[in-house]
Amino acid sequence: MDIEAIKKERQNWLQWKNIAPVRERLELLPRIDAKVSLGDVVTIEADVDEKTKEFVKELAWAMRPWRKGPFEVMGTFIDSEWRSFIKYNLLRPFMNLNDKDIADVGCNNGYYMFRMLEFKPRSITGFDPSPLFRTQFDFINHFIGSDILYELLGVEHLPYYPKKFDVIFCLGVLYHRSDPIVMLKWLKAALKKEGEIFLDSFYIPGDEPIALCPGKTYSKIPNVHFVPTIKALQNWCEKAGLEFELLKTMQTTSEEQRKTPWILGESLEDFLDPNDPTKTIEGYPAPRRVYVRLRRMQ
Repeated sequence: MDIEAIKKERQNWLQWKNIAPVRERLELLPRIDAKVSLGDVVTIEADVDEKTKEFVKELAWAMRPWRKGPFEVMGTFIDSEWRSFIKYNLLRPFMNLNDKDIADVGCNNGYYMFRMLEFKPRSITGFDPSPLFRTQFDFINHFIGSDILYELLGVEHLPYYPKKFDVIFCLGVLYHRSDPIVMLKWLKAALKKEGEIFLDSFYIPGDEPIALCPGKTYSKIPNVHFVPTIKALQNWCEKAGLEFELLKTMQTTSEEQRKTPWILGESLEDFLDPNDPTKTIEGYPAPRRVYVRLRRMQ
C-alpha cells in the first residue's frame, strides 16, 4: 500500500464543496498571540477586537457538528455533543505519555490530542479520514500552534504507516469495523514492542463470550457491526495477540452525551426507548462502554 499516494489523494478531500468554503475562511484568520489553557474546557484567550471575535464565532458555527470538546475560543463556547473530559479524565490516571510517540486513531477534532500535550510527549499523530474533523482541528490548532500531525487516514492504514508508536489510543472505533480481530491486529502492527493500546468499545452485559450483531442501526448509529460482552472482547484481543487489562466500565448518560446547539440532529435522549431507558430505540441494551489497556503478548 502506497501511503504517500493515499495521503496526497486525500488532501483533495479538503476541497469538497461543503468543506472548501469553510477552509477558505479559515485561511483568513489572523495570527494571534493567544493564551491557551488545556483543562476540561480547552480554552483560547486573546486580546482582540469585537470584529475578530464575531468572525471566530461565525467560523466555528459553520463547522458544525462539533462532536468532541468542549472548547472556548475568545469568548465563544463550543458546547460539543460529548463532554469529552469525562472519558479523558477516566483514562488519565493510567497514562504515561512523557517523551512518548502517541497515536490517536479516530481522533475526531483532536480534543484528546490537545489534552495530551500536558504530558510533553515526543510526538502526537492523529488518524481520521473526516475532512470536517480535520478542519475543526486546524481551526483550534491555528491558535494553539502545536506540532500535532493530523493524517486523513484510517485504522486500516496503520500496518503500512512508516512510524511505530509507544501508545495508541483507539476510542469508539472497534464496533464500526466488520472484522474486529483484524482491526486489533492492525493496531498491534503499529505498536512498538513495549507499547500499549488504550481501547474502548460498546459492550453488552453477560458472562458468555458472545456479541450482539445489530440490524441497520444500534442506538440509531449506523455501521455498528458487533457489540461484545467483555469476555468476547477479551477473546478478540487475545486472538489478535494482545494481553487484556480491564480498566473501567461505564453506562453512557446524558451527563456525557447530549444534544446542544452545536450539533445537527439528534443525540442520546433520542436514541433510547422513551418508555424504558435501559433499552435503545431498537430494543437492544442501552449503550455501555468498557475501557481496556492492551499490550503485546510475550
